Amino acid sequence: MSTFLSGVAVLLSTLALACSGYTAYELFTLRQTLNTKTASNTVPAQVPSAIATASTAPQPTASPLSASTQVPTTSTIQPGQFVQPAFGNKAEVELLAAKRIKDPETANRDVVNVQMRIRRLATEGVGGGDIISVASTTARNPDTSVTYKGVALDRSTGSVSLAQLRPKASADAYVWVRVPQGVDSLDIYVPDTAAFKNVPISN
Repeated sequence: MSTFLSGVAVLLSTLALACSGYTAYELFTLRQTLNTKTASNTVPAQVPSAIATASTAPQPTASPLSASTQVPTTSTIQPGQFVQPAFGNKAEVELLAAKRIKDPETANRDVVNVQMRIRRLATEGVGGGDIISVASTTARNPDTSVTYKGVALDRSTGSVSLAQLRPKASADAYVWVRVPQGVDSLDIYVPDTAAFKNVPISN
């Protein structure tokens, strides 16, 4: 009887030892598998990329300019914006531009080149005295009422005779007017033509 019990005890000890070994083997295998997966999925955090590619580099965001840093816009005259009758209804004068330029003699930007188009409308009743003296054009500061005159006779077209234009035909003309810097708009007075009010000066 004691021999049988001793044999059973030895058998149970052997089975327990075998189970312990099998369990240890499984745990070792599982640990190895986990270590392998972790190593393959982990990116070393200690080695950052030295060069950022174009696709991964942060792009600068465009922020709107504040009112103090915005580029100033230049005002321009739109076609047909400033048209006035001349000599009653015999003709019309259209302002094409009022552009600030540099005086070639003084290098100062105190000159405004006023460009205009004079168109004859009347088919009859136009005489030899119907002449628009472009050189006599003047301008006025709408804020201060200071008047500005032409630079010189040779800095203008001179004059345009309606009698020399066919009906519906036009002639382009210009005059340089001395206007101090800082003035942004003008009232322009072409002889025998209705006044042009608040004409913007472009740069």
